[in-house]
Amino acid sequence: MRYEGVLTKMSTELTDTVQYYLIFEADFLNVNQILDKKISINFLRFQCLHCGLQKKVFRQGYCYDCFSSIPQAGNWIMKPELSTAHLDEEDRDLEFEKSVQLKPHIVYLANSSDVKVGVTRKTQIPTRWIDQGAHEAIEIVEVPNRYLAGITEVALKNHVGDKTNWRKMLTNDVKDLDLVEVREMLKQFIPAAAMEYFLANNKETEIHFPVLEYPKKVKTLNLAKSPFYEGILKGIKGQYLIFQDGTVFNVRGHEGFVVELEID
Repeated sequence: MRYEGVLTKMSTELTDTVQYYLIFEADFLNVNQILDKKISINFLRFQCLHCGLQKKVFRQGYCYDCFSSIPQAGNWIMKPELSTAHLDEEDRDLEFEKSVQLKPHIVYLANSSDVKVGVTRKTQIPTRWIDQGAHEAIEIVEVPNRYLAGITEVALKNHVGDKTNWRKMLTNDVKDLDLVEVREMLKQFIPAAAMEYFLANNKETEIHFPVLEYPKKVKTLNLAKSPFYEGILKGIKGQYLIFQDGTVFNVRGHEGFVVELEID
């Protein structure tokens, strides 16, 4: 089988075991179905996800010009506390910013390598947890806009981490935690403006990933430095493909890369 197209982050479906899909312009691939098969990845060129031009990707699949100008790459994306649409104040495009920022948002706890706090739009649950490789997660608050979620995350990350140790996640060096207990401990630190949105009764979500074999050590594949790779796929977790030789490939980290895939 042969596929060619520009990489975007894998689409996912939460079932008993997470289902993963690579979506190309004219085709798609259920990645679960190629576990234990030999795959070759050949990097052909760059293609900006916004303008579509063959320009080197800077960040998030965008070329530098697009990343520096489009509202989808504003600072508030990575720092929700910088959101201003609720004040009717524009960053790059107020109409777009309102369409995203003035929607219900979730502040959550996820356990990928250790417990961490994070923010996402309500519509991105459980996708966000899957993308982070979390084997368990729980909501803390559901607020009406991104700003309230951002200031809540800032307050809570003084008491719990906000980063994933991706190496531990990919080697399955993880432990189960009582996230309800952690949530109750953190309740006292929620800002007053968000306290009325505290979620007291929901339970943990457990997530199972399609991994046949975890590596003991991992080494990352960077297609910009090594444009060709071949290996046997042993698992998928987060947005990573895990190969038999310990190589891991971050699909989301290669958005905007046009590749050719061959599957034996």
